[in-house]
Amino acid sequence: MGKRSNRKKNASMLESDDDDSSVSSSSTVRSDLISVTGNEEVEIEKDNLLDQALDALYEKRSTTRERALASIVEAFNTNLQHEFVEKKFATLLHQCVSCIKKGSSKEIALASHAIGLLALTVGFKDNTHEIFEELIAPISQSLKSGSDSLRRVALVECLAIVTFICGNGPEETEQSMLIMWQLVRPKLGPNVVGVKPSSPVITAVASAWAFLLTSMDGWTLNPKDWQECISYFSSLLDKEDRTVRIAAGEALALIFEMGCLEKFAAEAFESSAQDGNKSYAHVQGLKRKILDQVKDLAAEAGGKGSAKKDLNSQRNLFRDILDYLEGGDSPEVSMKIGGDSFQTSTWHQLVQLNFLKHFLGGGFVKHMQDNECLHEVFGFAPKKKQGADAQMSSGDKRMFRSPNSFLNKARTQYMNKQRMLSEVGEMLVTIPWMLLMNRASKAAAWLDLSLVDVIH
Repeated sequence: MGKRSNRKKNASMLESDDDDSSVSSSSTVRSDLISVTGNEEVEIEKDNLLDQALDALYEKRSTTRERALASIVEAFNTNLQHEFVEKKFATLLHQCVSCIKKGSSKEIALASHAIGLLALTVGFKDNTHEIFEELIAPISQSLKSGSDSLRRVALVECLAIVTFICGNGPEETEQSMLIMWQLVRPKLGPNVVGVKPSSPVITAVASAWAFLLTSMDGWTLNPKDWQECISYFSSLLDKEDRTVRIAAGEALALIFEMGCLEKFAAEAFESSAQDGNKSYAHVQGLKRKILDQVKDLAAEAGGKGSAKKDLNSQRNLFRDILDYLEGGDSPEVSMKIGGDSFQTSTWHQLVQLNFLKHFLGGGFVKHMQDNECLHEVFGFAPKKKQGADAQMSSGDKRMFRSPNSFLNKARTQYMNKQRMLSEVGEMLVTIPWMLLMNRASKAAAWLDLSLVDVIH
């Protein structure tokens, strides 16, 4: 009973009548917890907030659980929560899986994202396979039971992250890739009508499928499966949605880089004597079709009302693909991560970078700086920083070091209060003397004496 009452108390701290408070910014959370005694108390309070959010996942109200999950997602996205994970790994995983099984679409999406962040935080360790084992069945079932795009996109991205980090070997990776594939290419039985996937779902599946392919030896996949995959991605290049085209283009570029189409063509050529060259001709025709599609998309002029940002992204991507197909030149991407330079030089790395950057959003730079799992994925070794300030992100420095930071404002308020108390003390000493002088003046006037004579 005591534990239950504590959960009620903690949950009430997360509830609010204002829907905008469901996802608190890190600055808002920390401003409420600032202490003028230093950063140590702030860290303790942040840990308590995560504990409260975890307790709130036991509550019956879905809105309470959603707010708690949003707090957990933000905490894991903006900082590496290693100490919390060491203590509460199993509880957090169990509760998030429970939310996927019984929650609303929003709750499922938040819980899926939280599990993906949990996997990224734990990294490539022996016990992480537990995440995959606990998750594979609930995700598969949830994808079948609901067609809402929000939940499907989140579940697919979570499955990709968990399989990439926690899966054991190619068999489990293929299992997850098949689950994704059936969302966009379902094998339907008689008298069964399939649900047409939305553009966001198609984009998520293409990106997640390609992300998992980077961890596979493509030569182990069935040639018939390759033919279906390549044909499907080629068909997506003709879709109206640019995000779909971009995701399909990246997947095809990766397939070309892995040499899968060439392997498929070689196998078709070896069997051409038996089937009248039909298979080989089909592969060569597919390859020419993809090249023509890439050329068109690299030079697309754009249409009325089209988003210029998406158009430029599409042009740049397909120009890179065209350069690779015609000259073998892989795209090179360079960016600054803190004070370090990070570069990619293959489609393999670029697909991983784009997927993880999208999944982490604003937390990408922080995780690239401090997350050993990402360091291992990209072979990235940031320079070791010295001193306490080096351990702080730019946001934390603004929060604790700048003149307008919450800490300095709190310190200023504290000093103002001390100054006010000092002034009040002086007034308390002065007031009795002023009263005495006032009475002496009245007595002097009544006796018709000078004030000096009365005082003496």
